[in-house]
Amino acid sequence: MKIVYFAALRREIGVGEESVSPPAEIATVAQLIEWLKALSPKHAKALSAPRLMAAVNQDHAAMDAPVSAADEVAFFPPVTGG
Repeated sequence: MKIVYFAALRREIGVGEESVSPPAEIATVAQLIEWLKALSPKHAKALSAPRLMAAVNQDHAAMDAPVSAADEVAFFPPVTGG
């Protein structure tokens, strides 16, 4: 699974993307976030951001969206305009 981090998340974690192999029981975006938080203190801090947003295969995704090993999952902070 390819994980991509944008904006402040990339700065906090220290990488823009990484390949991971979560266990088979990780089936949703929310479960993936919780699993990723255990990888390091930097992951835990960055992925605990309020209103964290996600995309699965470049489509915006809710926290209950399904994920699989072949997916690309991106995380980013809320977007503001102005």
